[in-house]
Amino acid sequence: MSAISLSEQIVIDAAAAAPMLAQVEQWSAVNTGSRNLAGLATMAGLLADVFAILPGDLALVDPAPVDAVAADGQVVPLLHGQHLHLKVRPDAPVQVLLTGHMDTVFAASDSFQGLRWLESGVLNGPGVADMKSGIAIMLAALTALERSPTAASIGYEVIINSDEEVGSPASAALIARAARGKVAALTYEPSALPDGTLAGARAGSGNFSIIVFGRSAHAGRNPEDGRNALIAAADIALRLKAASGVTPDGRGFSCNPAKIDGGGPNNVVPDQAVLRVNFRPRTPADEVAANALIDRVIADVALEHDVLIQRHGGFGRPPKPMDDKAERLFGLVKRCGADLGLPIAWRDTGGVCDGNNIAACGVPVVDTMGARGGSIHSHDEFLITDSLPERARLSALTLMRIAAGQFDNNGGIK
Repeated sequence: MSAISLSEQIVIDAAAAAPMLAQVEQWSAVNTGSRNLAGLATMAGLLADVFAILPGDLALVDPAPVDAVAADGQVVPLLHGQHLHLKVRPDAPVQVLLTGHMDTVFAASDSFQGLRWLESGVLNGPGVADMKSGIAIMLAALTALERSPTAASIGYEVIINSDEEVGSPASAALIARAARGKVAALTYEPSALPDGTLAGARAGSGNFSIIVFGRSAHAGRNPEDGRNALIAAADIALRLKAASGVTPDGRGFSCNPAKIDGGGPNNVVPDQAVLRVNFRPRTPADEVAANALIDRVIADVALEHDVLIQRHGGFGRPPKPMDDKAERLFGLVKRCGADLGLPIAWRDTGGVCDGNNIAACGVPVVDTMGARGGSIHSHDEFLITDSLPERARLSALTLMRIAAGQFDNNGGIK
């Protein structure tokens, strides 16, 4: 740690001393499933209280309007919670973006609601890794940064959204606006592996609801007069799956037909169905190809089955390649880790997050600056509590060095 200056040491020690574990325990006790608007409102209030310690303008922002396809094929409004938005020193010469999310995948009705210690230093609970701990780390680093002599040189925006786990449909525009003019971004998803490995390149993701309108008829008397929407939806699913795939060099796209809503009594030809399907393109070109495939298959099936088909949804998470700017930012984080005695490595992943959206705005982002843990999105989710001060130090040091001009997204590390 000899490469760390005295002023840096004071700040990173302050970051490590923040009451992060207590915050994680308090926040994880609040159910914040993406559809639990009451729980999200409670959480937003708690976060507004603690982030108010930072200078700048803090607001709870209403979600953008979003609609969705119901099981009966009707397009209906879909409500989301408010997002926390903080702006600090917007006129400073260096500007960064920090993002996190308050929602989890565990609904208010889920049985997974409590915390327990699996062993000393390993805490099990909903959202402890993904990402109540990441929010605590972010806050600790920013609070400590304000004690740094370089603080006046750096401005930042913080967005903690309420809908990341469902693709950020109500916050994507807010994130895109906040990304403008930023030299870099940090997102506080948990590490890709429990050893602290970061996520590098990410695939993109698109979610679609394909609505099929057929014609009902009696299944025994005149089935030939019907147009079976369920069969047409199944045909679409099979064709999309058959045409997808990823090559050994990591190009292409995967396709997951996940669900078909529709049908009814056995003696009625179903006249309506909704196919739910997810795509994971590896590159922007693969996203274009997947889009073209969807349109082609829909047109072919509509003609062959004599049905009407509507497509709803899109690619909400663009692919996130590991470009030169991203590699330079990862290099800075790696150097900060080395000075702290932390080995920093990264690997590509098929998972997606708000880092995809930020990278699509041309801003380099390291999107796994959160805690070490694992088994996220399951009842086995765990947090390694020793990683709280570890990752707070890493974030604080990274931010100080960006503030000091040691990184820009044109020239890299200085």
